Amino acid sequence: MKAHAIPEMAKQFHQLFTRGADYFSSNRKGDFTISDPAENSLQIAMLESGWMMGNITLRDIDRPSGQAIEIGDNSLHTGRELSGRFKKKLFVNGTSFELVETDSCASLSYEQLGQLANINGFDKFVALISDFFGRAVSLDMLRVGFNGEYAGLPTNPIENPKGEDINTGWHAIAREFNKGSQVIIEKFSLGEGGDYPHLDALANQLIKDKIPEAFREDPRLVVLVGAELAAHERLRLFNAADRSLSDTAAAQLLTSSVAGRFAFVPPFMPGKRLAITTLENLHIYTQKGSRRFRAEFVDDAGEYQHAYLRNEGYALGNGFLYAAADENAVTLL
Repeated sequence: MKAHAIPEMAKQFHQLFTRGADYFSSNRKGDFTISDPAENSLQIAMLESGWMMGNITLRDIDRPSGQAIEIGDNSLHTGRELSGRFKKKLFVNGTSFELVETDSCASLSYEQLGQLANINGFDKFVALISDFFGRAVSLDMLRVGFNGEYAGLPTNPIENPKGEDINTGWHAIAREFNKGSQVIIEKFSLGEGGDYPHLDALANQLIKDKIPEAFREDPRLVVLVGAELAAHERLRLFNAADRSLSDTAAAQLLTSSVAGRFAFVPPFMPGKRLAITTLENLHIYTQKGSRRFRAEFVDDAGEYQHAYLRNEGYALGNGFLYAAADENAVTLL
């Protein structure tokens, strides 16, 4: 392909990509504010990118800082009084939050753009880029939620490949909540002969000591297991089982249930961390009106840039509904 044909193909692609121009209101060249239909399209792409993303709480809010509010709790709200009506106050145990500017970007050189467009056709390439970007943004949001420690400026993805400096994530929030009551940071051992012989014992202790009684039998409660802990537990179960097919299958099934609750390995969660909560309790907030979407051809750089800017932050709807063993506290035996 001739070099001068690549930018021309990029221009054709750009026309196709922005043919839903009614979705955008232009602020300046290459920079758009997402209107409701396009904003919904991006959110749908993000939600469809994974099961977990569709079950946590994504909420648009007006203010850049405040306290998370999860209406009510699982305690008893029914009764009677000797005089007058029965009353029960709603509890607000949400954590504080602060939204910070967050920018996501994926770029392609004109040469890559031309090659991919030739292979797939423009229409397919539009869908390919949109789907990839939705997945990438979603995974980054989860990555920061599990690993984020603080909001740095500028961020350094080389030194912090898990987004540790992008924002303060759920686990870091929980470590500071209520003077650290919800996260075990003291050293302990897990395995035969250790402080906890297996994951069930550790999870049961967390639930008993740190999850409010009203939530302990809540069917929404799940166990989030780091990949290293899951592998350790699976090996323990296999070693304990006879080598018959039925025992092996049973051992495999047991790893999807810990302490009688549904258990799974979330993407990007540290390998030796164990956390118990409801997925709805994990909140990600975006400030209304802060979203900026950019689909731009940068001739100076010779590339197409697909970017999404917004004010974003993390919170726990109920800080007491998150209990965890920190990965740095665990020694596997």
